[in-house]
Amino acid sequence: MPATIRLLEPADAPRLAHLQTEGREFFAPWDKDRDEEWFTVAGQEAEIAAQLRRHAAGEGVPFAIVDPDGELVGRVNLTTIVRGPFQSCSMGYWLSPGANGKGYATDAVRAVLETAFGELGLHRVEASTLRHNERSQRVLERSGFTRFGMAPRYLKIAGAWQDHVLFQRLADDD
Repeated sequence: MPATIRLLEPADAPRLAHLQTEGREFFAPWDKDRDEEWFTVAGQEAEIAAQLRRHAAGEGVPFAIVDPDGELVGRVNLTTIVRGPFQSCSMGYWLSPGANGKGYATDAVRAVLETAFGELGLHRVEASTLRHNERSQRVLERSGFTRFGMAPRYLKIAGAWQDHVLFQRLADDD
């Protein structure tokens, strides 16, 4: 049974704080440095509120990834939505350590693409991964993304500016 997605909601803050705290060491090599507030319910409430404000402004869509048992196990986001001739956005995602390797990320990415190209009418979705994040690269490739470049020192992850592999999926890709 596949994982599903739904819009993030304020009531998700306690579960997200739990997942972030429980997976703190697991996420550290793949994420930006976080302050202690991030790992609290209040920190997650603030993050959700900010994400939902961007959603209301048409700048992004924050989703929860829900496993087949209905448990929130991660997040997938469409961010930096740009309209006009670009019609593009960026996508990022994460799963709790216990949810990795079950196909949930692929399920969620595919569902988000349906929203991006259907309901939102976007032309392009971009995603990037650290060079050594082969598991995430496989998720993108299984979801029809094409590798199109390398961005040197693209994002500050785990305290250092790190290279990222760039991927894209176009609405009219086969």
